Amino acid sequence: MTVGTHPTLAALLPRLLALLAALGLAFGIPFLSVAFLRFVGRFAALPPPSTWQWLYLHHGAQFALTLVAIAFVRRFVRADYGLHLPRGKSYAGVALIGGAGLSLIACAVTYGPSLLAHTSPSLGYAPTTSNVIGWLTFEGVYVGPTEETLFRALLVTYLAETIPGRVELLGRDLSLGGVLAAAIFALSHWNYGVLPFPLALGQQVYAFALGLFYAYCFEKSRSILAPVLAHNVSDLVPTALGLLLVSLLR
Repeated sequence: MTVGTHPTLAALLPRLLALLAALGLAFGIPFLSVAFLRFVGRFAALPPPSTWQWLYLHHGAQFALTLVAIAFVRRFVRADYGLHLPRGKSYAGVALIGGAGLSLIACAVTYGPSLLAHTSPSLGYAPTTSNVIGWLTFEGVYVGPTEETLFRALLVTYLAETIPGRVELLGRDLSLGGVLAAAIFALSHWNYGVLPFPLALGQQVYAFALGLFYAYCFEKSRSILAPVLAHNVSDLVPTALGLLLVSLLR
């Protein structure tokens, strides 16, 4: 009986270690980025956290650390991490249309309660010209490459190589690594205790769905371009709609 269980445990252990390593990368890199900014903040004045200026710095540090992590990981896991333009079909159109379509779910989750109550949604910042331009450019241009390099280029590639397997979802074939990376991506958007439970749960479901779509775009195109475009448009539409609703309902 003991002999029969050893091969199973031996087969599962490397996969478990790979998953733990992926979790460490997913949460460790953003944590180190914040720690770095706090260190820099001892010597220079930095913008307050949660402002678009601070998020630019945070995501920039995260992007740099992710590139370092990819350079390190690829010494042990030889694979194509997608840090190049598509070498075949780009899937750019699929990414833009799908990202925009899925963003409607985010709009319903985020702004539905305010619209039902006939109140203006809360943006969390003053709609000044600087803030409007800053948030639109962050969500529509900057967030895609800085987050997709971590969650798709690094995590999907690493997990797909170390935890092999395929999953069929809604008639679409996806690696098990892509599904696991989507789940980790959803966990990184944990807002329980910050937002009301239904809204926090809705954001988790939405983030998981987006993570699956981003992974699909990445695996089909074998390039980071398509998921970057999908991520940018899926974040830009809710941000722009929120600003529009505030201007109309105030």
